Parts: sequence; C-alpha cells; structure tokens
Amino acid sequence: MKRILIILLTMAAALPVAAQDASGAASTDINLLFYITTGFMFVVAILVLFVAVYLLQVINVLAKKVEQERAARQGTAYQPEPGFFDKINNWLNDFVPVEKETTILMDHNYDGIQELDNHLPPWWKWLFYVTIIFSGVYLVAYHISDSLPLPASEYDQEVAYANAQIQKLKAANPAPAIDEANVTVTTDVAALADGKTTFTSICASCHLADGGGDIGPNLTDQYWKHGGSATDLFKVVKNGVQGTNMVAWGSSLSPEKIRNVVSYVLTLQGTTPAKAKAPEGDLYTPQGTTTPADTVKTQASL
Repeated sequence: MKRILIILLTMAAALPVAAQDASGAASTDINLLFYITTGFMFVVAILVLFVAVYLLQVINVLAKKVEQERAARQGTAYQPEPGFFDKINNWLNDFVPVEKETTILMDHNYDGIQELDNHLPPWWKWLFYVTIIFSGVYLVAYHISDSLPLPASEYDQEVAYANAQIQKLKAANPAPAIDEANVTVTTDVAALADGKTTFTSICASCHLADGGGDIGPNLTDQYWKHGGSATDLFKVVKNGVQGTNMVAWGSSLSPEKIRNVVSYVLTLQGTTPAKAKAPEGDLYTPQGTTTPADTVKTQASL
C-alpha cells in the first residue's frame, strides 16, 4: 500500500510540471489543457480511493483489536463478525449454520451416510419466479394482445420504412433519364457485370459469347454498320434494325440496362475471339483520334 501511495503521489506531483511545459509550448491548445486537467483529476480520484480503502482497513484492524481485548477481559472466545461480502453471500443463499444442521437432517441414511434437507438458494427461487412473470408478460404482449411486434414483423416494418425513405430520397433527387442524347459509357464494375449478364442472355445467340459474330456482326473489331459510338449502339439496341435479326429491346430493357450492355460491348473492342467473323460495315474511329487507313476497303479495291 505504501509503495502504491508513493507512486501515485509522484505521478500527481509530476502532472503540474507537465502542465506547465505543455502550456508553455502551446498555451492556446485547449484540448491539451483539458486532457491534462482530466488526467490530474483522475489521478487524484484514484489517490483518494486508495486512501479511503487504506483508512477503512486501519479502522477494521483497530475494531478487531478492541473486540479481541473485550473478549479476553470477559473470558470468552473471540468470534469475528462476518465481512460485508460474507453477509451478502449468506443473505443470498440462506445457509443453515453448521451448529444447526441437525434441524435439517433427514431420517434415513445409507451405509452411515446421512443427508441434509437443504433448500434451494433464495436467489435461484427469485430468478425462477421472475422468469415465470416475464414469460406471462411476454405471452400477453407479443402473442395475445399484439401490443408489441414479433421479431419477424418488426423486421418487415423496418424494411418497409427503409424502402419508403429510399423512395423519398429518390423523389427528392431524381436521377437524369438515360437516352440517346445523354448516354455515356460507364466503367462501373457492377454496371459492366450487369451488361455482361444481359449480353450473355439475349445477344450471345447471334454475336457469340465472346462477341466474335455469327448471325450478327463481329463486335470486337472497329467496323460497324450503324456507327460505333455509345449513342449509335444505344439506338440500335433500343430501336433495333429493320430487315435484320436485330429486334428492338427498348420495350424489354430499361435505359440503364441498355447503357450497361452497350458499355460492356465496347469493352470487347480489341479482344481476340475464337472464331472472329470478317469485318462488316465502315471503319469507326472515336472522336479525337487519328483515323487509320481502311485496310478492308483498300484490299477490296485491289
């Protein structure tokens, strides 16, 4: 105890010095001053606590010594009073004293072994009664009167509330509608994955899964029949092409899904499919790049 007190006193004495140094280095740092003050108060509180415990022990020792002297003067054996925690333990368990065990001794014995008729601890019986009362309240509140929702119902209510909040947020901040006039290529991973799923389910039958082309044209080269920009591809997917197998998907796919599949198709540019179909249409060069020579038309003219 003395060592602990010495250490705490040393820490308490060092804090003002640290506070002076800190205030000299940054006198305007309010947070630092707050931390120093809080730390000092914490150390003082611990010091007071240890001193109180120490004084309590001293008082107990003195009281015990007085009781021993009184018992010696009276010629009786000294029996110390049970401590605080012992009293709490005895109160919770209601132990029968050893000298009174004969009152709970059962009449039968087995090979000289006798049994005590100990009762259940009071705390156990109280807990049991509380669970019975709680189960009754729970049954009435959740299953009879429906005063409180069950977990599944509460979950559905929370989901419905969250969806309503989402709809309010969307209504307050509507996203711009996607059409031919403003469509742009997206690089979002989730959007491209959605576009690939759409391409695999409805486009691969004519263009093959790798975009190499079968009934439909090759989508991996730079030649396009109706233009190779995102706007051109959006129009083709949305409106279709009359006289060909390319039907209009505008009534089946949302503008967002059309944008996603168009963006995915453009990622196929420059890939090497297993069976690439010969180029069809005109060479398309994105704006801002140098137009290369059309080798297909050159070879045809030769």
